Amino acid sequence: MKIIAGNWKMNGTRAALDEMITALGNVDTKNRMILCVPFTMLRPVNGAVKIGAQDISSHDHGAYTGEISGGMLTDAGASYVIVGHSERRAYHNESNADVCAKATAALQAGLVPIICVGETMDEKNADRTMEIIEHGVRESVPQSGGDVIVAYEPRWAIGAGLTPSDDEIASAHTLIANTLADMGRGGTPVLYGASVKGNNAAQIMAIDHVDGVLVGGASLKPDDFIPIITSVK
Repeated sequence: MKIIAGNWKMNGTRAALDEMITALGNVDTKNRMILCVPFTMLRPVNGAVKIGAQDISSHDHGAYTGEISGGMLTDAGASYVIVGHSERRAYHNESNADVCAKATAALQAGLVPIICVGETMDEKNADRTMEIIEHGVRESVPQSGGDVIVAYEPRWAIGAGLTPSDDEIASAHTLIANTLADMGRGGTPVLYGASVKGNNAAQIMAIDHVDGVLVGGASLKPDDFIPIITSVK
C-alpha cells in the first residue's frame, strides 16, 4: 500500500473536485488517496478519498487576519494538511522552525501534517543536499504528538520537469528514514514529490523507503492522476 497525495496548489473549482472524487471512487486500489485542495474546496468526504489543506496557522485563534487554524480545517472536513511546501518556504520565507510550529498545531487539532523538506539548486550545487535534508527533518518534524508524513521535495526539480536519479532519491529517502528512526519516529511514511507523472510513478515508488508520492499538476485531472494511483498496488 502506498500513499498517493495530490496537491492542487491554487487551482481547481468545486465542480472539478466533485468530478475527481467521483472518478477516484471507481478506482480499484488499496492505496491511500489524499487530495490537498484550496481552503474554499474543503468539505467532509465519505469514501476512500481523504481531503487535506495546503497550509495552516501556527495559532489556534485570535487576531490573525487571513489565517486558518487547525480547528477550522478539521471543522471544514480536512484530515491532512501540507506544511513547509517548497513554495511556502520560497515565497513566504518559512523556516524549519515555522514549519515545526505549524506541524505541531496540526497535530494538536487532530490533523496529520505532510511535512515537506528538500534542497534548492544552489544547495545541491554546493554539495549540501544531505545536510539540508537532515536539518530539515530534525528541525521541521515535531518530536512527539501523533502521526506525521514526511515528503521529500528536491526543490530544484519542482515545476521544472526534472527528476533526480533513482540513486539520488534512494539516498535522500534512506537518510530521512534513518533520521526519523533516530528521532523515535521509525516507520513514518516518506513520500517523494517533484515532477511525478503516470510514466515514472511506478519506478519512483519501487525505490527503497519511498512510501508514496506527493503529486502536483498531474493530480488535477482524473486522466492524469488515476494512472499514478494504479501504477502500484
